Order: sequence, then structure tokens, then C-alpha cells
Amino acid sequence: MKGFRVHQLQFIFGLLGNIISFMVFLAPVPTFWTIYKKKTSEGFQCIPYVVALMSAMLLLYYAVLKTNAYLLISINSFGCVIELIYIALYFYYAPKKLKIFTLKLLMILNLGSYGVMVGGTMLILHGNKRTHAVGWICAAFNLAVFASPLTIMKRVIRTKSVEYMPFFLSFFLTLSATMWFFYGFFIKDLFIALPNIVGFLLGMVQMIMYMIYKDRKGNGLEEKLEEGGKNYEVDDQSLSKVKKSNQSETKEINMGETNHNNIA
Repeated sequence: MKGFRVHQLQFIFGLLGNIISFMVFLAPVPTFWTIYKKKTSEGFQCIPYVVALMSAMLLLYYAVLKTNAYLLISINSFGCVIELIYIALYFYYAPKKLKIFTLKLLMILNLGSYGVMVGGTMLILHGNKRTHAVGWICAAFNLAVFASPLTIMKRVIRTKSVEYMPFFLSFFLTLSATMWFFYGFFIKDLFIALPNIVGFLLGMVQMIMYMIYKDRKGNGLEEKLEEGGKNYEVDDQSLSKVKKSNQSETKEINMGETNHNNIA
């Protein structure tokens, strides 16, 4: 009976992880609707989507090696498909310079590095050794991905503004990390559980920071108006331009944070 309850918990947390991760994967849809309406992806970055695709590809390979990891296979298969769609749309609307950069990044990371990793583990390692090696690679990569919000947290502290760190995004990423941690815990998989402990802790810190700074007036505008220690007098029109610039930066940061999440 005890084993049956554990099996149920594995399925429940894995299913919840799939549902929440599915919603997180779809979070950039408004960004791409904006790109479609503007008919250009200039001003946005492709890096978050390329990195998210790499993460999903790694976890999908690990899930196939692990066997019977259907809940991991389902969400990461969806992740690969949706990230490829995002990258294709970004590439289609990108100017020539960004097209070249995107192709180079895909060739280096998603084809070169991933191909070497898959080929190397297939040729050199066998059985559990191969699975464990790929598991450690996934854990290391996703730990690095989870560490990326540290730069945003630093910026929040410096600017005293949470416009760069939306609460609900942090909340759902933390919730996703929680679900996948318990899934990894109940299936006794260190490579799934470990990165999500870090993700949960960083997510909690982000939400605490949000509560601390949410009512404070940020100095983001002042930062933009001070270059080389000089203060500039601006009129209403200049302030409007700065605000628009801030909004554009916020989109990019939110976009990156949305995709820098660990799916499992």
C-alpha cells in the first residue's frame, strides 16, 4: 500500500509539473504577438529561446535513457516544439544581422555541443553510466540556468524597482520548481530534484524581494539619465522616451526569465 501511495504521488506531482510548465512555456506568446504586429524582432533577444531549447533537448535525451519517464518526455517534447516555433518566428522577422547571430548560436549550442554530448555518451558510456553522466550534465546545465535571475535580483536591489521582476512570473517558476522537486524526490532522482531545490530557493528570494521593494519608487529613470556621473535636465518628451526604453528592456528581461526555467 505504501508503494502504491508513493506511485500516486509521483504521478500527481509529475502531472502538476507538466501543467505548470506548459503554462510557463506559453508565457512568451504575447511577446511574439508583438513581434508579429511590428513585423520585426529587432530589440528582442533570441538567447533565452535557444537556451530553453537546449534545456528541453537535454532533459528529453535523459528521459529517453531513463525509461518509463513519460511525464518528462511529454513536457520536454512540447518544450522542444514550442521553442522551435519561437525561434522560427524570431528568425523570420529578424534583420539579417540577427539572423546570422541566431544561426551561429543554434549551430554552436544546439547542434555542436548537443551533438558532441550525445555522440560521446553513446560511444563511450553504456547502461547506467550513460544515464548518470547525462543526468549530471542536465543538472549542471539547469543549475546554471537557474542562476541567471541573480543578475535581475542585483538590478532590483540597485534600482529599488521590481518592474524588472514580475511577481506572478517568479511565483509560477517557483511553483514549477516545487512540483518537479517533489517529482524527483518521490522517484528518487537526484538529477531532477537537485536543480529544483536551487530554483525553489531563488524563486522564494525573488518573491521576498518583490514584497520588500514593491511599494518603493525605483530609480530606473535616474539611472538612465545619469551617464558618466552627469545629470541631464529633461522635458516631458525625453522622459517619455526613457520610459519606452525601460519598457523595452523589461520585455527582454521578462522574456529571458520566462524561458530560463528548469522544466524538470
